Amino acid sequence: QVQLVESGGDSVQAGGSLRLSCVVSGSTYRVAWFRQAPGKEREGVAVIYAGGGGTDYADSVKDRFTISLDIAKSTVDLRMNSLKPEDTAMYYCAAQVQYDIRYGWYMSEGYNYWGQGTQVTVSS
Repeated sequence: QVQLVESGGDSVQAGGSLRLSCVVSGSTYRVAWFRQAPGKEREGVAVIYAGGGGTDYADSVKDRFTISLDIAKSTVDLRMNSLKPEDTAMYYCAAQVQYDIRYGWYMSEGYNYWGQGTQVTVSS
């Protein structure tokens, strides 16, 4: 059983920064951040692999967002810089407990556990 608790969402101006945190309890294969804006599909934003720390990002956030793993604190953080209004969404932390060849990291169907979400609003 894995539990995920997100925090850090807020309202900011365009160009600003935020750091989201996800406290992870339990063993995982990979942890990802997803987001969902009203009327849009859930989108994979970034992923980090528990065994080795490899990362990957959606093209829309590359060079602006950084995902990191703090083993001592059992958290997966998402540092978001140069925020844009189109980054406005509910952000979710998700965990996959073991590798499944059917699902790429960006596919929400592959994740077994989800947090409750934290809202990020970016105004122009």
